[in-house]
Amino acid sequence: MSLFKARDWWSAALGEGEEFDQGCLCVGDVDNSGSGHDKVVVGSYMGMLRIFSPHASKSSEGGPVEAQLLEVQLQNAVIQVEVGKFVSCSELLHLAVLHPRKLSVYSVSGTAGNVEHGDQYQLKLVYEHNLQRTACNMTYGTFGGVAGHHSLCIQSMDGMLMFFEQDSYSFGRFLPGFLLPGPLVYNPRTDTFLTVSSARQLESYKYETLAVATEAESRQDPDLPSKTGGKRLTPDWTFVLGEQALDLSVPSFSHSSASIFVLGERNLYCFRDNGQIRFMKKLEFNPSCFLPYASVTDGTTNLLLGNHTNMLLVYQDVTLKWAAQLSFVPVAVRVASFPELKGAVVSLSSDGHLLCSYMGTDPSFFTTPKVDAREADYEQVDAEMKKLQRFIREASRTQGGRRATGLVVLLQWNVSSGSCVDGLIYSQVSFCTDTPPNPAGPRASHHLTSSTFQQLIQRNTSERKRKPSRFVTCVDFLAGVPRVLQSRFGLPLALVCVPSSPAKTTKFKITVDTNQPPVDLGSVFKGKTFSAKSEDKDGNTVAFQFLSGAKVTVLASKTSQRYRIQSDAFEDMWLVVKELVLRSDQHFAKAGVKDFKKSFSGPPPLQDYFLSVDHHFQLRVSAQQYQDLLSERALQFRAIQRRLLTRFKDKTPAPLQNLDTLMDATYSQVMALAEAAEENRAQLEEAFVRLRSATHLLVLLLSLWQGLTPDQTAILEATLLPLLQDTPQLGWEESCDAAVSHLLRTCLSRSPRDQATSLAQAGGPVLGLPRDTARLKKHIALLCDRIGKGGRLTLASEANVPVPAQVQNLAAPGESLTLFCVFVFFLILSFYNVFVIKS
Repeated sequence: MSLFKARDWWSAALGEGEEFDQGCLCVGDVDNSGSGHDKVVVGSYMGMLRIFSPHASKSSEGGPVEAQLLEVQLQNAVIQVEVGKFVSCSELLHLAVLHPRKLSVYSVSGTAGNVEHGDQYQLKLVYEHNLQRTACNMTYGTFGGVAGHHSLCIQSMDGMLMFFEQDSYSFGRFLPGFLLPGPLVYNPRTDTFLTVSSARQLESYKYETLAVATEAESRQDPDLPSKTGGKRLTPDWTFVLGEQALDLSVPSFSHSSASIFVLGERNLYCFRDNGQIRFMKKLEFNPSCFLPYASVTDGTTNLLLGNHTNMLLVYQDVTLKWAAQLSFVPVAVRVASFPELKGAVVSLSSDGHLLCSYMGTDPSFFTTPKVDAREADYEQVDAEMKKLQRFIREASRTQGGRRATGLVVLLQWNVSSGSCVDGLIYSQVSFCTDTPPNPAGPRASHHLTSSTFQQLIQRNTSERKRKPSRFVTCVDFLAGVPRVLQSRFGLPLALVCVPSSPAKTTKFKITVDTNQPPVDLGSVFKGKTFSAKSEDKDGNTVAFQFLSGAKVTVLASKTSQRYRIQSDAFEDMWLVVKELVLRSDQHFAKAGVKDFKKSFSGPPPLQDYFLSVDHHFQLRVSAQQYQDLLSERALQFRAIQRRLLTRFKDKTPAPLQNLDTLMDATYSQVMALAEAAEENRAQLEEAFVRLRSATHLLVLLLSLWQGLTPDQTAILEATLLPLLQDTPQLGWEESCDAAVSHLLRTCLSRSPRDQATSLAQAGGPVLGLPRDTARLKKHIALLCDRIGKGGRLTLASEANVPVPAQVQNLAAPGESLTLFCVFVFFLILSFYNVFVIKS
């Protein structure tokens, strides 16, 4: 074994299928323990945030588990994490988490636990900023030379620098000549910001220059004259690198010289603060990350540099001092101080391998054990087998979970009551079931603790003997391992509806055609819950009453191979239509019918669908109006308060002149508007749930109408449902319109020329609340029309271009047409189209 290897001191595997990058790792005393020892904070693109306090484990069991302080599932992807003094009037360290559209600042606190439970850590949100633009990265520091706290600067994907001073937004500036975002770092020595532009040059901007530049309210052409006050933003100095930079770093060691380090794709640069180059090191490998740290020699700086050959190199300026082998390619590296190890190297891979190592030459004392060739003692083996069998019998008798080391959760859903009736609990557990929004009722979450599980077990001990009919999930935990596991599964239709009598007159109707005779709906929707007979004994009918109050009826035709689904609510038919299609497929598959087909004759019920769209949009407009009115009344309320405070502080107070009456009236208006806004918000959430259900129904009907493949159906569903939830910053209408417009310009365009023109277009308008839904409804109708005329959804833009009728006639069977003739025909056709357009 090689001596030149990063010695594994502590390691952990973070999740499965998660992704990490260079901004997802930071170290610091985030919980303000006062000991000066660092904690490791790791965020992932899947929204997981973890905090570790690594320490050497004497045994191989439970090392990473005992070191994990906190694991939280956030709602959005984590782009970057930093530790600093981000809260005003506080010297404590806080955690800043950058999401694509949000900046959140948290406080991490620990509480001493009792007995073997250990310390309990909590993550509390201090404040957050909703970003109007998609973020790329951020940096922090004492902007403007203000000591005692740190300010934050976020670079957006469109080149805007947004400055935040604690819980308030300061200003924003657009970088000149911006095309693509690059690394960003703050230099506290000169109070400047450094970045590498798409022109592959290092640029430096003073904070004072950014503060007095033109206000960045919208993206403006730098060649046009400025319409607002302020100076034009220009860099203080630039340096042409000739290559893209992977990372920037400005070390602030007291005994090191003032240096700026830039890691390029093929070179390592070091600059002085004024932009003069100190040295450059040509690299003979592809670097992945780097980190300057303190050196024991004055005037020099040590650097940790990782590459794509799993190597971790240590440089002193340009001289290679050490080379160590890693088991992965590091994307981020930090130096931390732990209680048992000072100067540990913390490295992170893109797939979540977190390693704390040290650069040592201690040899490995592992030796291959000698093979024991003695004959087996059958009496000893038999005694050991009997001992193990006795342990197994004792463990099987103690199902109450007294002393078991593992946890096995077996869940069985009772369809009639919707409760968990089967489970085994062997340690503390918090189990949560979260049902997605559906038209039958609001979103529901159920949290079950270990005591609740034990009560359910005691209540249903008689049912433990029979074999469970259906297991939702089976998870095996190790005792004491804090983990967040997620699983998606389907629930029975009986959880959201009950049988009912059929409705004869309804407002909305949908007909599904098949190529097989209608089946008995009672046998398709079989079970005790749906065993009730309909009022029409001669007909093949079944009806469902949703818990929300809507009723859906399914009728099978007596003379044709059709099924009719009808209801007074368009969106409520989605679950029933979906279940009918799935259960019909299962029924005929069991019967051995291989050519079973179902279809929808069309056209798509767009006018019925647009009713849900308009209702949702009107509630969004009302929410914006309530927000504006609340802002106006709040401003008026604060102005009245200031006037009253001035009157009360005056030594010779003047008459109030009915200011108190005006203040009471304004307060009443604010409270009434707040209550109305809250009621509108609840209606908007319900409307979005119904809109999602209506959209699912439309996607299902379109797939049946044109026989779309599962891949094409997935593309259509991602286009019409681009959001999981509505937010004031980004709503469904603008997101769906952008997605549908992209399909119409690419795979559903009429000619390759339109595709090339659309793909060549750069940028686009900023998504925001539209004036009305006319444009959106027009694009959705056009999307359905082009799909109905043979357009197919695919990621390849040229695959769906309709073939001209002339070519189809020329290429008919029985006629030969060479490739040259086809080329000449398309060339003549293109010249003819250009001539017609110009004429």
